[in-house]
Amino acid sequence: MHFTSEQRLDDGVLEREFTLGEIPGILWTPESGAPAPLILLGHPGGLHKMYPRLVARARHSAAEGFATATIELPGSGDRPRWPAAEQARADLRRALEVGEPVNDRIIDALILPLVEKAVPEWQAALDALLTLPEISGPVGYSGGVISIGIRLAVVEPRISAAGLFAGSFVPRSMFEEARQVTIPLHVLLQWDDEGNDRHAALGLFDAFASKEKTLEANMGGHTGVPQFAGDAAARFFTRHLK
Repeated sequence: MHFTSEQRLDDGVLEREFTLGEIPGILWTPESGAPAPLILLGHPGGLHKMYPRLVARARHSAAEGFATATIELPGSGDRPRWPAAEQARADLRRALEVGEPVNDRIIDALILPLVEKAVPEWQAALDALLTLPEISGPVGYSGGVISIGIRLAVVEPRISAAGLFAGSFVPRSMFEEARQVTIPLHVLLQWDDEGNDRHAALGLFDAFASKEKTLEANMGGHTGVPQFAGDAAARFFTRHLK
């Protein structure tokens, strides 16, 4: 891990950009500098585009005493182009534009290769982050792509709790993996999310094997998440990571 820039935000949060091989990422740590539990911030790709939302989440988490970190997804942002992923996204856009159902072939092509590539990169980032003196663990995962969160919850024992955003397409095979998830979960669902199959999201929540799992559903579209939903997620992580 190589830090490439550093700045102190106006609320005292330290923001550092880093690279891990070819993978760019960002680490935010609370002003105190004391060792802090870590939350990995998932997102749909494009760090520059997602930055305003990510930094808002990071600041909110820092106020609760958490460090947060994120990395760029394969084929997104400034990372090398990934033709297969670009074709899958083009097929998805075409289906949505003409009002056709988004079939399993499109969903599998879009999501499954991304999960296979991204999850080992998240694990490599976690390896590096946990060597830093300002990171103490335990570790949580928060955000999307939900299939990445599911896979991490299954294969990564260092993740103790996850807050998942039910706002992305989910391959059928991920429902089987969801049945292997046993860590505490807080799942956020926007009821009117234009890009999400509500019935599939409810079925996925039912599939999780976690003894503690909470579904918070709010009215509104994909970007209309109310502030109090973030507060509820913060309380969830405080219970399980502190």
